[in-house]
Amino acid sequence: MFLLHQPSPHDVDRFLAASRDLPLSYDPIGLANEGGRGFNVDEQTAIVGRGAAAFARATTALTEWRHFGLGWIELFPKRASIAPGTVVVVSARHLGFWSLNGCRVVYSIGTRSDQTFGFAYGTLANHAESGEEIFQVSFSPETGEVSYLIRAASKPSAALAKLGYPLARLLQARFRRDSARALRSAIGR
Repeated sequence: MFLLHQPSPHDVDRFLAASRDLPLSYDPIGLANEGGRGFNVDEQTAIVGRGAAAFARATTALTEWRHFGLGWIELFPKRASIAPGTVVVVSARHLGFWSLNGCRVVYSIGTRSDQTFGFAYGTLANHAESGEEIFQVSFSPETGEVSYLIRAASKPSAALAKLGYPLARLLQARFRRDSARALRSAIGR
């Protein structure tokens, strides 16, 4: 949904309620790992900290969606669960207009006691794009580095997203960079 004004809490609540029972806009689950015909696959890995304590803070930051604390992107509900089945709404501000986009957490990656932890969400039928995105942190005992991986498979779905696809690709790249910066800040590197 595209808006010429910042979405009100009522707009977000109504959109979230309408999103809960929508199907995913792509097939199959796992697309971000495998890729798919017609989908762009983008991946970025950034070092966000060092040491086991930083990894513990990074896992907490992911569960709190702090990698979405970007200013131009907001996630609703604010502290949603990352359990599979959870539906969230991503609000994005783009060049004077806003969009609301529905997503569902589709799978988990590792546990907090593993050296890799994260989750993936997939786009719902009311999202401007179609695809799946992985958010994952990893700890390397050999180097002590904590890395943050974003891997997405996507293609435009809404007519406006297709028309503005070059801009959409720039915004996706900006999201990856800003998300890594937000996670780094959240864990106090």
